[in-house]
Amino acid sequence: MEPIIRQEYIQEIEKYLGKDLIIVLVGQRRVGKSYMLRQIHDLKSDDAANHVILIDKEKRQFDFIKTYQDLNAYIDEHMVVGKHNFILIDEVQDIQEFERSVRSFINEPDVDVIITGSNAKMLSGDLATLIGGRYKEIHIQPLSYQEFLTFHQLDDNDESLGKFISCGGLPGLVVMGLDDEVVRNYQMDIYHTVLLKDVVMRNRIRNVPFLENLVEYIADNTGKLISANNIAKFMKSQGSPVTAGVVLDYLSFLCESYMVNRVPRYDIHGKRLFENNDKFYFEDHGIRNAIAGGTRVGDIEKVLENVVYQQLLRMGYTVRVGQLQAGEIDFVCTRPTGERAYVQVTYLIAEETTRQREFGHLMAIKDNFPKYVISMSPLVTREVDNGIIHLHLRRLLTRGLQ
Repeated sequence: MEPIIRQEYIQEIEKYLGKDLIIVLVGQRRVGKSYMLRQIHDLKSDDAANHVILIDKEKRQFDFIKTYQDLNAYIDEHMVVGKHNFILIDEVQDIQEFERSVRSFINEPDVDVIITGSNAKMLSGDLATLIGGRYKEIHIQPLSYQEFLTFHQLDDNDESLGKFISCGGLPGLVVMGLDDEVVRNYQMDIYHTVLLKDVVMRNRIRNVPFLENLVEYIADNTGKLISANNIAKFMKSQGSPVTAGVVLDYLSFLCESYMVNRVPRYDIHGKRLFENNDKFYFEDHGIRNAIAGGTRVGDIEKVLENVVYQQLLRMGYTVRVGQLQAGEIDFVCTRPTGERAYVQVTYLIAEETTRQREFGHLMAIKDNFPKYVISMSPLVTREVDNGIIHLHLRRLLTRGLQ
């Protein structure tokens, strides 16, 4: 099988090479960070002026690298004087005090350092202090719809879109295939790996049954406001007392593993963030589907919100949940340039009551930023209704908000 290049990420990485920056690839396990490193390895190894050192902490041959001293010794042994050395380290957070090494080597002439990690905290604390902001974080997400089509050699049609909505975008599925049972088994294996390595072991969690119940609760309530206090009250009623503080801690651990994303609420008129009752979306909606179980028929709106949320992130937006007195806007999307867009997501607009709800909330916003409704309504590609743009989901996934 020919290697498939995720060209947008390669181009993003290339932009920051040679600029004395540590490039940090982050994201959930099995979304393709290791594959990106191998692609960089192959691309740079083709040039005789380069030398590439690849350290994969998920392979047993590198088990002996446990501390920054071990890392220093290995790199020093393998560096080649007179060539441009690329130091690539996969799952670097498994090396104690790795930040001491990466800070040291990025100061060497003719050296680039690219590291990957599956925990958001790796960029906080000591690393941020030691390298003084001299890093560029690149978030590697699961496959987009267009990448999904390329990886699985599919045409852009209703059947392929349905497969993407059901199966999600884990790159490993290109080897496993898209048989429903195989897909679900693979997704649950990855879910349990992330839960064990990046949540339970890293945070020394003892109440694993509650953690698993919490993930199932989030999967079942994707796109709904989640209150730590309400979860704590429910657990108490079930004879399993858990404080709201513990709930918040566990939610933070799940976010740090990149399994789920916390999306806070934003007061559109008051222009301020609320401090509680956030929404949560999964990094890969396929894993969300596997955890929730069953078919997608009964919870299609939840899945579509998750799909649209991830696509908006790919487009470079910071995404919040919009709050109005009259109701809620699914997504308030902003960029550092001041650009803003409002997005509502629904499965079908087949009745006037649905149209009034989805379009009415957007019409209640009295500014001039663009407003969109995303749906899977048949025969809709791109329509404009009272200044609000109605896009089919496929149009968003292939052409963005155009």
